[in-house]
Amino acid sequence: MVAITLPDGSVRRFDGAVTGTEIAGSISKSLAKKAIAMRVDGVLSDLFETVDEDARIEIVTRDDGADALELIRHDAAHLMAQAVQELFPGTQVTIGPNIEDGFFYDFARDEPFSTDDLAAIEKRMAQIVDEDRQTRKEVWDRNKAIDHFKSIGENYKAEIIADLPAGEDIKLYWHGEWHDLCRGPHLPSTRHIGKAFKLMKVAGAYWRGDHRNAMLQRIYGTAWTNDKDLKAYLHRLEEAEKRDHRKLGRELDLFHLQSEAQGSVFWHPKGYLIWRQLEAYMRRRIDAVGYSEVKTPQLMDARQWEQSGHWGKYRENMFVVPDEIPSTEDEAPVLSGEADLMALKPMNCPAHILIVKQGVKSYRDLPIRIYENGCCHRNEPHGALHGLMRVRQFTQDDGHIFCREDQIVDEVRSFCKLADRVYRDLGFEKYAIKLALRPENRFGSDEDWDVAEAELRDAVIAAGLANDEYGWEELPGEGAFYAPKLEWHLTDAIGRTWQVGTIQSDRVLPARLDASYVAEDGARQRPIMLHRAIFGSYERFIGILIEHYAGRLPFWLVPQQAVVATITSEADNYAREVERALTAAGIRAESDLRNEKINYKVREHSHAKVPAILVVGAREAQERKVSVRRLGSNDQQVVELDAIIAALVAEATPPDLRRDNI
Repeated sequence: MVAITLPDGSVRRFDGAVTGTEIAGSISKSLAKKAIAMRVDGVLSDLFETVDEDARIEIVTRDDGADALELIRHDAAHLMAQAVQELFPGTQVTIGPNIEDGFFYDFARDEPFSTDDLAAIEKRMAQIVDEDRQTRKEVWDRNKAIDHFKSIGENYKAEIIADLPAGEDIKLYWHGEWHDLCRGPHLPSTRHIGKAFKLMKVAGAYWRGDHRNAMLQRIYGTAWTNDKDLKAYLHRLEEAEKRDHRKLGRELDLFHLQSEAQGSVFWHPKGYLIWRQLEAYMRRRIDAVGYSEVKTPQLMDARQWEQSGHWGKYRENMFVVPDEIPSTEDEAPVLSGEADLMALKPMNCPAHILIVKQGVKSYRDLPIRIYENGCCHRNEPHGALHGLMRVRQFTQDDGHIFCREDQIVDEVRSFCKLADRVYRDLGFEKYAIKLALRPENRFGSDEDWDVAEAELRDAVIAAGLANDEYGWEELPGEGAFYAPKLEWHLTDAIGRTWQVGTIQSDRVLPARLDASYVAEDGARQRPIMLHRAIFGSYERFIGILIEHYAGRLPFWLVPQQAVVATITSEADNYAREVERALTAAGIRAESDLRNEKINYKVREHSHAKVPAILVVGAREAQERKVSVRRLGSNDQQVVELDAIIAALVAEATPPDLRRDNI
């Protein structure tokens, strides 16, 4: 007798081993038709798998969110591989995993795939769905599986099997007559995949990611539970392409990157003006909550990085500089060993401890809050660099709070409040907070990690943010090697999420670098070090802002806030007067006195995303008015000059300086 406990707590008993299909059928015929898999004691499993002992069973349908998508995308990868091998005999399949929003499969084929090939593959995939090929699984002996795949020319599969751990089952899945090595699980048949899929592109990929191996062809695809979700995803991609910060950065003359400084940004005047506005805003925000700004060196001795633990963890990502011993006239400079190396800082933390260590600190001095717009360098791989989003030189809005145990919850709660204010000021109304817990490879005792994780959790609860509204989630194994951390994940205008801010509760670094304070009883104690940032880095955050707003930034951040465009040369003098009045009021404005038609001027400045275009002609000059056109609107309004200046000044005021937000 096998007892099956269902999600509602009810128990169904069967005389012997039973499949997921039979369990679903015993509940209802409609559920049996919708079922695509099951969870056995929480583990996702094939619906045709047998359960031969008591278990908790949950039947999975296409309506079950992440589980359904995972299965659909996994099967869609197999579906694509079937179609490829039927259309292009002799093609070898290698690996085909799920990825975010889709799947890919790597193929070994002499001829390159074309755009027309992708269309043909998609068509054949749809036909295979209609054929409703049934899925089955077999477990084979390792040597039999290797010999089989070699015999059918699938040498990559044979290599994968040979490299699997000795005790691991060799599972083969059939979809009709086509089969593949796979861990599973899979849908009952190809019909359950549906047709809400699309092949996206072809790219090159080295076998097993090693450039010394053969180059394969990778086909990317996306798959969803229904056509509505597929269309929504494709629309997001289209919007993302329009909003690409690299494209907008060129069009708006904000910044550029080039090979002479891989991974470092050349900021143009307009782009750097955005930076300066954000920097000034952040300074005002942190000054108001008791931080002291500092500046620390770019280069530090390797011994310092070794003591902090970063040398062992991040050495390969650090730019290392030889510290040459001064030479005599007859001798060249020499190095005596690795200790005579220096490194450009990849983070500011150790330098901030060195500042705090200057002079004796008392328990009365804590908390000490220090902040730095610190320029850092990390040796990111060339292939990983991506516009402003991933660079080698970046500036962190980096702060550290040195505090006592009894101050941690209040400090973290205050930081949560500060971060919330900043994100909302910058137009991000929706964000999630996640707690990243201890990784497997870490410094510090389990007891310290228990306390640190609990303190961060308690602070978020105290701040009222540990709930579904803020997407509260705990992430096992995702913490830094020295500390657990809270992460802020912003949702942008098209639904994408970006991990930006963080606060980490660290007991490791103060101990490794011997930071201390004098406690009330006169004993030396270690402070707790809270690492915190809100933007993360200025470069990446500006990139996120550009894409979130599609280049149409909030008025206070826009490099050029207004342009005064003339209809006729008779209004030139008045246009200059209007420009001077705007500039005197603090508005970033220019005049456009060119001998061009006004529609041409308006179109050009609209493309440059200037938010306010003030059109003046002979009548406006005579009446001391302007005709105002706002970006994104075809309407225009004739207003008094003083009135529009007052309105623009109000819009140009940064959010932290507005009376309703102080």
